[in-house]
Amino acid sequence: MAWWSWLKWEVAAVLRAARGAVTGPGPERDAAVQSLKAAAAAALAWAVTGWWWGAPMALMAPWTAVVLVESTVYRSVRSGLQQLAVIAAGTVIAAGAATLTGNKMAAMVLALPLTVLLGNYARFGQQGMYASTTALFVLAYGSYSLYDIGHRLLESVIGAAIGITVNALVLPPVHARSVRHMLYTLPRDSAYLLHTIAEALREAGDEGYSHQDADTWQDRARRLANAVTDLHTARSWDQESYRLNPGYRLRRRGRAAPPADWDETWDGISEHLKTLTRTLREAAPDQHDLAPPPHGALGLAADVLDAAGDVCEHDLHLLDEGPGEEREGRRAADLDRAWEAHGRLKNWLPELDGDSSVSLGGLVADMQRLLYALGPQLALRSRAA
Repeated sequence: MAWWSWLKWEVAAVLRAARGAVTGPGPERDAAVQSLKAAAAAALAWAVTGWWWGAPMALMAPWTAVVLVESTVYRSVRSGLQQLAVIAAGTVIAAGAATLTGNKMAAMVLALPLTVLLGNYARFGQQGMYASTTALFVLAYGSYSLYDIGHRLLESVIGAAIGITVNALVLPPVHARSVRHMLYTLPRDSAYLLHTIAEALREAGDEGYSHQDADTWQDRARRLANAVTDLHTARSWDQESYRLNPGYRLRRRGRAAPPADWDETWDGISEHLKTLTRTLREAAPDQHDLAPPPHGALGLAADVLDAAGDVCEHDLHLLDEGPGEEREGRRAADLDRAWEAHGRLKNWLPELDGDSSVSLGGLVADMQRLLYALGPQLALRSRAA
């Protein structure tokens, strides 16, 4: 049954994540560490306010602490200030509504629309939702005297301080690993896609490659374009994770990542791969959008793509090894090999007429744009190791 398959898939995914968290560093372990820190911060906040101090609204401290163990220390501080402002506003609005109406139900009708609107204010971000929940806590407990309001705000401040302190001092989160992972993903997956297409084109008989294969190639090319967006996001998180982070100097950062213009280069490469795979899909023999290229030309196209995949593999190794004359020389040789095969493929065009020349011309143009994008050594050439 479908639900049973879904359940097995979910259980397997959870087990893989748990195994990943135990066996080595990665996003699964990072998530586990942050979860344990949030739980510890909440328990500590409750121990201080509920057990040791005996505060009347001790729930506010662990509630605030657990949500402020954020993915970066800077975000914890910013969210803490936002949350304190929202809690203060929600408390004052609820207390004012209760004092004005003298009825719990009427106070909710008056206070909740105001706090929900306040929570939607963009400056409060995700913390805005706590305006209405704070108002509900105040009205449900029926405690809105000045003494109660002061206690509630003080308990929130204590919880925020504990959450931020735990996040900053206990394995403060750094996201350099996410950037490194995405940097590897682009050249690695591009090389794999190019080699896969080349192999399929070589093995295609007179009937050509299949429409299903072309669909798979185009889907992988779309994922590469999404990976560029993920890399931009990872860089943003990495830069933010070093702001207000007291432990960043203690972390091993490894080799410096290429600058942002490296991302722009791969953005162009991924777009050219999308265009190339779309042309291949439209020219598939069973698609009927374009006439298929002649079989002999597919072998030359495979040579171009195979050499382009080797160029991408060199860029992958350069991330580990840094610039070097030997690696750059081999990269240049593979790029020359790709251009030579491209020239031989282009020589087919004058010999063709009709619809086949349209599809082959499109492939030749797509490959030329791809090779021009791969042509300049990516930003690694201008950097020291």
